Amino acid sequence: MRTYGSSHTTFLKPHRTWAALAVVGALTLSACGSDGEKSPSGTDGPDASAGPAVALPRLDGEKLEVAAVWTGAEQENFVKVLKEFERRTGATVTFVPAQDPIVTFLGSKIAGGAPPDVALLPQVGALVSAVKNKWAQPVGADAQAQLDKNYSNGWKTLGAVDGTQYGVYYKAANKSLIWYNAKAFEAAGVRPPATWKELITAADTLSASGTPAVSVAGADGWTLTDWFENVYLSQAGPEKYDQLAKHQIKWTDDSVKQALTSLAELFGRKDFLAGGQSGALATEFPKSVTQTFTGGDRPAAAMVYEGDFVAVNIAQTQAKVGTDALVFPFPAVGAKAPVVSGGDVAVALKASKGAQALLTFLASADSARIQAKEGGFLSPNKSVEPAAYPNDIQRGIAQALIAAGDDFRFDMSDQAPAAFGGTPGAGEWKALQDFLANPSDVAGTQARLEADAAKAYGN
Repeated sequence: MRTYGSSHTTFLKPHRTWAALAVVGALTLSACGSDGEKSPSGTDGPDASAGPAVALPRLDGEKLEVAAVWTGAEQENFVKVLKEFERRTGATVTFVPAQDPIVTFLGSKIAGGAPPDVALLPQVGALVSAVKNKWAQPVGADAQAQLDKNYSNGWKTLGAVDGTQYGVYYKAANKSLIWYNAKAFEAAGVRPPATWKELITAADTLSASGTPAVSVAGADGWTLTDWFENVYLSQAGPEKYDQLAKHQIKWTDDSVKQALTSLAELFGRKDFLAGGQSGALATEFPKSVTQTFTGGDRPAAAMVYEGDFVAVNIAQTQAKVGTDALVFPFPAVGAKAPVVSGGDVAVALKASKGAQALLTFLASADSARIQAKEGGFLSPNKSVEPAAYPNDIQRGIAQALIAAGDDFRFDMSDQAPAAFGGTPGAGEWKALQDFLANPSDVAGTQARLEADAAKAYGN
């Protein structure tokens, strides 16, 4: 049985995180009536005259490849970071688009004798696999120094396997946010809900007003795992969450039944979903966002669930974060609202000076500031100033993450073996897509989840 214990993940008390995230809820109100684009200091971002904070070696003539599953605007923004690394080192860096599951993609590259120098892995399970397969290189002294300076113990531990540091968490995600179209809410007379019951009531009101409540990216199974995790964490509690993440309890457990039953209250109402269940299953994540923030006060849906990175896709519309697009914390399904985090960890796959220099750069505040100002990016680096982010809402989300310290729960599916929690058309992704198609089949969904989990975990 493959397990992910404390040597790989950090599971601590969530209450302080939620207290910090209350800032986000307040910003949904304070941002109304302002564009939210000015930083508290009155500047548009970090002071560029401050100069670089981390020393990098000259790498003239060296060529590097960096692989990640990022596409679209997210990829374009990261390439800007790589361009700055090129400028400061003289190296040439090529971005290599990867496919999910990234472990399979990297395996084929390594088998062909052409691994990238650095890969950004979106799952803890992928990091563990890279180490067990002897692909990953431990971080060097310079990258470790940046980690020790800029990161809390929780984020460092997430990048370690069996006590050895292999990864740098360059990008984080707050996956407990619901973004909403301010005009659609105003037209229906709806306010941001604080509980699941209030969410269902708001969905009913919105749908009755002529605007479906929620845009669900059912074509991408990973978004459905995030929906489930938030409901489950809030309803079942952190202890059960940790047990299910390690497959110490079965997916046929009654706690899973309760979470799926609650989720079916939303997914089971065709009028609640943009395009109904079939439309949701045909909707990929970028479209789920853009269709929520186009169409004025009659968009395809009034709300879309996902992490802080939704802002990248909102930027592809005419909507402005802080006025047209607002956000509230995922509602409490049980006693406490959930706080689920995720992230992408940079790992060196070649024992080269260039790969280690890039890890050092990605562990510094210098690199994070570049992408932070583009929006839709959240850094766990505590040395990144709030002013680096482009608007009040994203500053609030970033400050909440840093204030949380080690108090968070990491994405459950990202901890699982990739065969269960990270493969399109298989495992949890497919089972939850089937559930979205038929939300009344709770028992059947549980049985499929357990069969796939048992096979992937080996128990």
